[in-house]
Amino acid sequence: MEMNFYIFFLAALVPMLIGSLWYGPLFGKAWMHQMGFTEESLKGTNMLKTLLICYILSVLIAFALMPMVIHQMGVYSTLAGEPGFTEQTGEAYSYFENFVATYSDRFRTFGHGAFHGVLFGVFLILPVIGIIAVFEKKSFKYVAINAGYWIVTLAIMGGVICKWV
Repeated sequence: MEMNFYIFFLAALVPMLIGSLWYGPLFGKAWMHQMGFTEESLKGTNMLKTLLICYILSVLIAFALMPMVIHQMGVYSTLAGEPGFTEQTGEAYSYFENFVATYSDRFRTFGHGAFHGVLFGVFLILPVIGIIAVFEKKSFKYVAINAGYWIVTLAIMGGVICKWV
């Protein structure tokens, strides 16, 4: 299975692009209110440092999404430890070559990746943010703004990765 690793670095831009809209004109004021921020309190933030850290973490998210949105990775990870697989010999590798030749294009659409990105957001990110919010005594609106952002972001990242990796 050939992969285009550049797509991970492109997909890692998605959180920043969506975030600039989500936490800007769409929900910026509501988010700031939920966080107790004012425009004055946000001044002096080193945006270059913030964006660089966010980009590096977003690259990690992009790599983590790959096995969730590309089903063929499950077969690869199942067989990777079999004798001869890494040397590209043996029964497991032959099976994998045949599998890829037959099924490598299955479920490799933007829509399918977006679907799995939404599932990842709803079934992992939403509960994590919700649990944190309960302990931090944050509101439902806080959860909705932040989980909504991640669900949309992961949908787009998942679509990009599934279609073009």
